[in-house]
Amino acid sequence: MTADITFYTNPQSRGRIARWMLEETGQPYRVELIEYGAAMKSAEFLAINPMGKVPVIRHGEHIVTETAAICAYLADAFPQAGLAPTGDERANYYRWLFFTAGPLEAALTNKSIFGSDPAPDKQGMAGYGNYATAIDVLSHAVKANPYIAGARFTAADVYVGSQVGWGLQFGTIDKRPEFVEYFARISERAAFLRASELDNALAAEPAGS
Repeated sequence: MTADITFYTNPQSRGRIARWMLEETGQPYRVELIEYGAAMKSAEFLAINPMGKVPVIRHGEHIVTETAAICAYLADAFPQAGLAPTGDERANYYRWLFFTAGPLEAALTNKSIFGSDPAPDKQGMAGYGNYATAIDVLSHAVKANPYIAGARFTAADVYVGSQVGWGLQFGTIDKRPEFVEYFARISERAAFLRASELDNALAAEPAGS
C-alpha cells in the first residue's frame, strides 16, 4: 500500500501516540494541526471524525480514528516495519492492546478525573472492576515478557507503553519497578525520540502559525 497519509493531530492529545506509531513505520506523512475549540468541532473536521477529536489518519481513501486502532491499522498496512504480531505474539498483542484501550483507560480516567472507583456493588458493571485490579493486571502483563506481546517490540507497545509513560508522568500509575523499567526500555527507541521532538516543537509554535 502507498504511504499517502494525512495525520490530523494536536500535540496536547493522544496524537502523540499516533505520531510515535507513524515514525515507527518509517513512512512519510502530512500533518494537519487541529486546534481545540471551533476548529475541532467545525463541519469540515466533523466530516472526517464525527466525534470531533484527534488523532485521525487518512490513508488514501481510508479514515481511521481511535488511537489503538490507528496503531493496529498502520502495523498491518506497512508490514515491512515489522510491528504487527506474528505467530505466538498474536494473542498477547490483541489481549493487551484492547485491555489498555478499554478497561485500563476507563480505570485511569475515573482515577484522574473523578478520583474514585465505582461503588463496590456496581464494580461488576464497570468493565474494569476497580482501579487496583486494573493496575495489578497491567503489572502482570508488563512483567511477563520484555515487551507486551513477547520478546519483540510491536505496535501494541506503542499504545500500552504510551499509557504507562503518561500514567507515570501524571501520577495515575504507581511507580512500580516493572512499569518504570518497561517504559525506560521502549522510550529509548529512535522513533519515540523523533516523535517527541516533533510534537514538542509543534506545541511550542504560536497558535495559528
